Formats: sequence, structure tokens, C-alpha cells
Amino acid sequence: MTRGEPELVDLVREFLVAHERMSEVIERGRSGALRWPEVQRLVAEDESSRLYRLKERSHRLSRARDASDDLSRIALLDLAVGSLFHEAMKLRENFYQLEVYAPRVARAESTAAPGTEALFGEFARILSASRERVSEAIDECAALLDQMREQLHELLAERCDDGLLMRFLFENREAAERILGEPIDVFFAQSFGGDRAETFARVGRSYLESGFFDEALVALEEAVAKRPRDPGLARDRHYATGMAAYRRGEYGAALDGLEAWLADEVPSENQRFVALAKSALERLPALLTPGAPDAHTTRAAALASRLVSSP
Repeated sequence: MTRGEPELVDLVREFLVAHERMSEVIERGRSGALRWPEVQRLVAEDESSRLYRLKERSHRLSRARDASDDLSRIALLDLAVGSLFHEAMKLRENFYQLEVYAPRVARAESTAAPGTEALFGEFARILSASRERVSEAIDECAALLDQMREQLHELLAERCDDGLLMRFLFENREAAERILGEPIDVFFAQSFGGDRAETFARVGRSYLESGFFDEALVALEEAVAKRPRDPGLARDRHYATGMAAYRRGEYGAALDGLEAWLADEVPSENQRFVALAKSALERLPALLTPGAPDAHTTRAAALASRLVSSP
């Protein structure tokens, strides 16, 4: 599994929310229910705007990662994001005319002095053009939003071995699946050629490598449910169970989990896991409260001694 890119995760985080908010604006705009505060919150030229934050993070990632390649997936996504932002700004400007200026024009016209007909005729033409431009901008935003989602879909497929990214999508799967159009385990399984169990296994192992044992256990439980006869998955789950219990101070459960993990042999595929388990077992006797079973110390020492001689 490759080293995670926090910048990419930041971009995807902003994308998930911006896509949802922009979709709502498009839907409400087409139904006639859209109001100015909704547009104002979504589209602005500062960090208060979700679309602005998405644009800035997209530009930053594109410049940092693929500055020399205008056809890279990140560069294409960045172009789509930038185009959407500028179309949304057009929507904002013209919608402002209709929501703010149109009522003022109507009030002024009702009490206008004779001789102002030409001026109000010009106002009418401007507002009519604004209505057309709002409709056009909504359609353009909808088309670009679809293209932007497609580019993100392809980018995620290219970066499917990024553990940090997989963990983020796992934690935000409902929002991610609305964008992907399919369950995340199906999406990643298709991307890296594995099966659905392997997706959750990779997520779980990424959590384990970062020391997030409770989170790892959630993912590994799903992996084992999809591939119950896989001894490697079962062993990883036992390890996560033991280490998560250790972190919670449940030392009997921790020893049960680590004993199950070491039932057959000392795993050699990940020495970081071995080192963390050995450290926990060696520290465990000092952490026991008075009155704890003496067997806990004996069991911890026996397990630690097995790990001392591991490769």
C-alpha cells in the first residue's frame, strides 16, 4: 500500500460536500425554489465558500503533483473544478440581479415619475437577460458537475492503493458512494483487481499500520464476513482485537486476542505489528492493578518470549 497523500484526501473531502451542495442548488434552481442565501453560501471568492475551497485545494494539488503534465487525471479534474467555479460565479452574479435588484426595480416602478419609462424598459431587458443567463449557468454547472464527478471517479481508481484515501472513503462511505455510484468495496475491488473482502482487508491493515486498532477491527470484521475461511484475515482480526483491548485497558481480552493471533506461528509479514505487540506485552505486567489475575502476567511473559525470538 502506497504512502498516503493528505492533500488528496483534503480535496476529496471538499469535493464530497461541494458536490452535494451544488447538486442541491441546481435542483432548487430548476424548480424555482432557490434563494439568494443558498447561492451566497456556496459561491464566493474567499474561504467561506465551499466551491472556493475546493478550487483552491484542486489548484494546489495540481501544481504540486502534476505541473508538467496537462493531461494527467489531476490536471483534468482541476480544469473541471475551475470551470465549474467560474460558471457558478456567473450564476451568482445573475441570480443576485433577480433576487436583490428585481424587487427594488418593481417597487421603484410602482411609484416612478413620468418620463422614466425608457429607464425601466432597460431594467426589464437586463432582468430578462439575467433570467436566461441563470438558466444557462445552471445547465452548465450541472454538466460540469457530472464531468467533475467522472474525473474524480477515475482519479480515485488510479490512486486505489492509497491507504489514507481508502480509510477516508471507508469512514465517509455514504457520501462517497453517492459520488461513485456504487459501493466503495465494489469500486476498489474493480480498481485493483481483488475482491470485496480484499478492499476491507486493505483498509483494516492500513489502520493497523497507523495504530488505529478499533477502526481496524471494524474493517476487518467486514473482510472476514466476506471471506470467513481466510486464515490471514482471521489472524489480522485477532491482532486488532487484542491490541484494541490493550488500548482500552481490558488486559484479559487483550491476551485472548494476541494468543489467538499467535496460535499457529509468529507472523513474519509485518514486523511493525510484531514490535507493537511485543512492547505491549512487556509493559502489561506493570499496568495491572492490584488484584488482577496472576495468570495475566504469566500469559503476557509467555507470549512476549515467543516474539523475542521472531525474525
